[in-house]
Amino acid sequence: MKLVVLGAGAGGGLPQWNCGCQNCLDARAGRIAGMTQSSVAVSPDGVRWIVLNASPDIRAQFGTVAQMHPPALRGTPMAGLVLTNGDIDHIAGLLTLREKTAFDLYATQAGMDILDSNSVFGVLDPQLVARRAIALDTPFTPLEGLTITPFAVPGKVALFLEGEDLDLQAMGEQTIGLLVESGGKSLAYVPGCAALPDWLVAQLGRADLLLFDGTVWENDDMPRTGTGQKTGARMGHVQINGPDGSLARLAGAKGRKVLIHINNTNPILQPDAPERSEVTQAGWEIAFDGMEITL
Repeated sequence: MKLVVLGAGAGGGLPQWNCGCQNCLDARAGRIAGMTQSSVAVSPDGVRWIVLNASPDIRAQFGTVAQMHPPALRGTPMAGLVLTNGDIDHIAGLLTLREKTAFDLYATQAGMDILDSNSVFGVLDPQLVARRAIALDTPFTPLEGLTITPFAVPGKVALFLEGEDLDLQAMGEQTIGLLVESGGKSLAYVPGCAALPDWLVAQLGRADLLLFDGTVWENDDMPRTGTGQKTGARMGHVQINGPDGSLARLAGAKGRKVLIHINNTNPILQPDAPERSEVTQAGWEIAFDGMEITL
C-alpha cells in the first residue's frame, strides 16, 4: 500500500491567510515549510488512488503531487474520495472537482445529508460523481485490493452545524476514522479526534501505520499565543501533550506513528522546539506536504 500526504495542516494551513503568529511569519519567510490543509491519498498499486478528504487546497495539491496528475488528455488517477467529517477543510475541495471527470464519493449518511442540504454541491454532476453512503464498522472496497472500514471516534459536528446543545465528544457518524487495508498491511487515518478512550487506544494500536490528529500541542495553544479563544477541546481535538494526550495514550501502539492535521500555532512545527523533540523522542513523526510512505 502506498500513501502520499497531500496536505498536513489543519484548517487554514500554514501560513494562515490572516495570522501573524511566529509559525506563520517563519513560513512566509521560508524558515519553516508551509502546509496545505489536511488530505491524503492511498493506493494499492501506485496507479489508482483513493483520496481521503477534499481539502480547499486540493487543486494546488493535485498540481504539486505527481501521483495525482492526469494520465491522459482528460482524467484523473483518483478513483474515489472518502470524507471523514463535514468540516469545511474536508469538504470545500469538492467544489474544485466539478470539471466533468468521474469518481466515486463516499461518506456516512450524516455526511451525505450535509452535501444534499446545500445545493452548491450539485455542481458535481451526478451522472459522473456517484455518491455512495458508507456505514460504520462495515468494510467497503473502493478499489480492487483496497478495503476501508469506517469507525466512529469522539468528536463534534462541523462548526456550521453547531447548535445550543453541543456535545464535544459525541459518538456517531459526524466524526469517523478510517481503517485502510491492502496487501496484508493496515493504516488507521484519524485526522480529527476529541478523546482517546481505552477501546480506541486498543483499536489504533494494532495498525501498521497510524496517522493521527496532531492539531494542538496543549489544549490552550491558541489562547496562549493570542491567536484565538478556542481551546483544542472546543474545536474537537485532543492535545498531544499531557497524561490524556496522544503521546501518552498511544505510546504502546505497535506501528509507525505520524501526526497530521497540525494547526498553524502548534510549537512542534519549529525545528528546534523542545516540543518537537518530545514528539520525535516518543517515536512519532510529523507529517509534511508530499510525504510518501509505502507499507
